[in-house]
Amino acid sequence: MDSYTIGQAARLLGVSVDTARRWADAERFPTRREGARRMVDGPDLAAFCVQVAQEAAEAEEAPSTSVRNAFPGIVTAVKLGTVDAQVEIQAGPHRVVSLLTREAVEELGLQVGARAVARVKATSVFVDRA
Repeated sequence: MDSYTIGQAARLLGVSVDTARRWADAERFPTRREGARRMVDGPDLAAFCVQVAQEAAEAEEAPSTSVRNAFPGIVTAVKLGTVDAQVEIQAGPHRVVSLLTREAVEELGLQVGARAVARVKATSVFVDRA
């Protein structure tokens, strides 16, 4: 299972490290200590990313961005079929869904909580394990 530092979590959430710390202090998402570092488990961060994106959408505060092509984020859902798979990535306020082969998902080791980058080319989305 992937784990993230508060700084890494902040980047995936699209907020400052101070904001991520405040959210952790307010127990909006669980953390644990590894020595002096505060860590967030991938599935917990994935669930929180979805929650933050939904809250922003409801408040219509989703930020505008000029980012094209690459959407770094965290895997929030993986649905495996016999041959195909559906992978959802929360990239800041953006939810990206990609349909790809089951084999590709397994080779990349994509699972909820894993870092990933959705790359967009025309109408195709390619997913890289970050």
